[in-house]
Amino acid sequence: MSFAHAADFALHNGDRVVFYGDSITDNAPYTKFTETYVRTHFPKLNVRFFNAGVGGDRVTGGWMGPIDQRLTRDLFSRQPTVITIMLGMNDASYRGFDQGIFDTYRKGYEHILDRIKAEAPTARVWLIQPSPFDDVTRPAAQPEPYNDVLRQYSAYVGSLAKARGLQVVDFNTPMVNALKKALVANQKAAPQIIPDRVHPAAAGHLLMAAELVHAWGAPASAASVEISTGSQSAIAALGTRIKDFSAGPDVTWTELDNALPFPMDTGDELTNLILTSSPLAEDFGTHRLTVKNLPVGNYALTIDEKPVANLTQAQLQEGVDLNAFKTPMKDQATALGDRVNSRANLRYQIWRAAEFELSAADRIQGPKALTAMSKFDDELLQTSMAEAKSKPHRFMLKKI
Repeated sequence: MSFAHAADFALHNGDRVVFYGDSITDNAPYTKFTETYVRTHFPKLNVRFFNAGVGGDRVTGGWMGPIDQRLTRDLFSRQPTVITIMLGMNDASYRGFDQGIFDTYRKGYEHILDRIKAEAPTARVWLIQPSPFDDVTRPAAQPEPYNDVLRQYSAYVGSLAKARGLQVVDFNTPMVNALKKALVANQKAAPQIIPDRVHPAAAGHLLMAAELVHAWGAPASAASVEISTGSQSAIAALGTRIKDFSAGPDVTWTELDNALPFPMDTGDELTNLILTSSPLAEDFGTHRLTVKNLPVGNYALTIDEKPVANLTQAQLQEGVDLNAFKTPMKDQATALGDRVNSRANLRYQIWRAAEFELSAADRIQGPKALTAMSKFDDELLQTSMAEAKSKPHRFMLKKI
């Protein structure tokens, strides 16, 4: 089990991350979930995130311009130090494998990487293999299942990353595996993970974000507390600081965690389906509480005098993930996630409305407006970093 150490994580202080892609990336939940993970788990990291996804895009570009214009305006202008690229869903043209279409993809992808090498040579690049077309929960729509075609494109992306010395992330295989398990568990709900077979719902984006942060070296646990009660009571902690520990008759302690939990909506049916169909919870980090040697019975867990859960001695002996419950830490993380979404949406609107749609207009005040909006964006970023700071919380386990 590992814990949140910034030195072991792929992102560094001062990084500028650009997510480049098509509609699956376009202001997508997985990019916001990824930023929320970084804010909650590494609150001291000053990292900026930019979304450069455009619906319908291919390696040749699309409605917001040909590829070289897109790269100049939407990628290199951000001075990226980290770049992720996911393209392929549209490039394969929603048909059986065609060598000519694939050759266009191959040449276009290599051109993108050639420009990155020339204009952002120090950027760390992660190539994301295309997320799946859902041929799992519904019969394939053509003789050659479209996701089989995408898997061939994915294999090329993997080989290209290896040849260029870049990192690769597989969104396709984990999503397909989760769809298969979800279909067995809930045949009615499983098709809603990718409702139109192309664009995942938020629960699917959660899994994709988990795969990305896992590739970046996400720790398996945000915090862990293990308590031994009885004649020789003791407490051990990782990823958190403990003080004022008392083992009887109630078990109490004050905890200051190094990181916040990732705020998943465990009340959502599809989120729970993904949680039970994949290692999502572990990839986003757990907050493990284990209490050994308690007398048999039921126990009320409170945090800051607010009820959190009623747990059995057996559950506590085995260990529970506090992220599964509503806690003050999770409330703080949820508010932070809302802030991240607001900032990401603002940054996206600045890009689409001010930088793209008005770029050809006669804008005397345009540069001033962009500067003001960028300053506001900076203020939101600093607010997010301040809101990510953990707070001390008082825990109590009381037999009921």
